[in-house]
Amino acid sequence: MEFVATIWNAGSSLLGYLVPFLFVLAIVVFIHELGHFLVGRWCGVDVKVFSIGFGREIYGFNDKHGTRWRIALIPLGGYVKFSGDADASSAPDNAEVAQMTPQERVRSFPAQSIGERAAIVAAGPIANFLLAIFIFTATVFLFGKQVLIPRIDQVVAGGAAERAGLQAGDLVVAIDGQPMGSFSDMQRVISVRPNEVVSVTVERAGAKLTIPVTPALVETTSPLGKQRLGIIGVQASRKAEDWTVQHFGPLEAVRNGVSETWFVVERTYDYIGKLVSGRESTDQLSGPIRIAQVSGLVASNGGFLALINLAAILSVSIGLMNLLPVPMLDGGHLMFYAIETLRGRPLSERAQEIGARIGLSLVLLLMLFVTWNDILHVRSQL
Repeated sequence: MEFVATIWNAGSSLLGYLVPFLFVLAIVVFIHELGHFLVGRWCGVDVKVFSIGFGREIYGFNDKHGTRWRIALIPLGGYVKFSGDADASSAPDNAEVAQMTPQERVRSFPAQSIGERAAIVAAGPIANFLLAIFIFTATVFLFGKQVLIPRIDQVVAGGAAERAGLQAGDLVVAIDGQPMGSFSDMQRVISVRPNEVVSVTVERAGAKLTIPVTPALVETTSPLGKQRLGIIGVQASRKAEDWTVQHFGPLEAVRNGVSETWFVVERTYDYIGKLVSGRESTDQLSGPIRIAQVSGLVASNGGFLALINLAAILSVSIGLMNLLPVPMLDGGHLMFYAIETLRGRPLSERAQEIGARIGLSLVLLLMLFVTWNDILHVRSQL
């Protein structure tokens, strides 16, 4: 019976991770591909396949325009295949295009202008950003946002805040001139400024003081792996009166949605910049295993609202990743179109084929690397 219980618990745990992960990923992938699909249709291009997942089809149907909508066995992505595409990566099939009638050829993807092709390709990542803005906007508009005012309750002995002269009871009103509306706003600014002097403006006994503070660099462990953050050594107030629910009108909610989306973009580029310069490690690069783990934890601890917000963050990340100038990704296609614009003609088929192979190799290497990262992370938790 103990063996049966162990198997049952393991299965329940797996489902607890897998179901939220598939839910989040399906939303993000569907919206990404829907962006390609809608703009492609708007440009008059015939769409052959709209697939969620890769590999063998589990379920599918044809719509009145002849598009095959399908759900496939491997749920790690998706694709839209237009008329004239050789494969899911939208490589042109010149042989097929040559055999088309003039009426068919004009509705193929390769026959579109550079601007139209670029718009169709860029629509996927743009749809990801719009999804994030929509989710962030809708959640605060419908439910508001719980806000803890940035009041310092305790100062950690020997920390950067104590050395600088911050005191318990101080209300942080701005950092480097940027207003702080909540304790989380303060944490966001401080976390990305380790070993840099920041000007903290506080309200103390009715007066405003500006105090220079240098956040210390610390390493913490989270479900996403090791993170290196800046901290100043203060603890937030936990008094009930310091908690408020901030409500948003439609315009304020949209502004918040754009701001939250931009924050994810900034943090991502900040991490990439530090990674390239050697100031960050690759520990935070996550693959499907760790994303599934985080999805399960978020769903069990934070509920549906937190899971939807995770979908928004993942949507931004996928949008940014697809804009990388790597052949096989949307950014690679846009790079080829830019070269075509400058040259006045596209690259040769041979050059595009070599680029596609290099791009595929880079994508596969990245997938292998982040999966190995995930395995090491999971092993460290056992």
